[in-house]
Amino acid sequence: MTFRCSCTFPISGPNKLLRFKQWAAANAPGIAFSAPPQVPVKSEKMTIRVRSIADRDSLMALLEGVKL
Repeated sequence: MTFRCSCTFPISGPNKLLRFKQWAAANAPGIAFSAPPQVPVKSEKMTIRVRSIADRDSLMALLEGVKL
């Protein structure tokens, strides 16, 4: 799969990848993404890659108002 678009969103605290993957499995099962291997604990944002602009827009709409 080719992940051409990036999506950056606010997320803080430990276990960012696990929390995002669990949220995505429950709320956005149709959107394929590529996550980084790790995210520093002090980081306040996370960037993932998605296949298309439509996937990015859908994911950002789902993430709006969600506190991860």
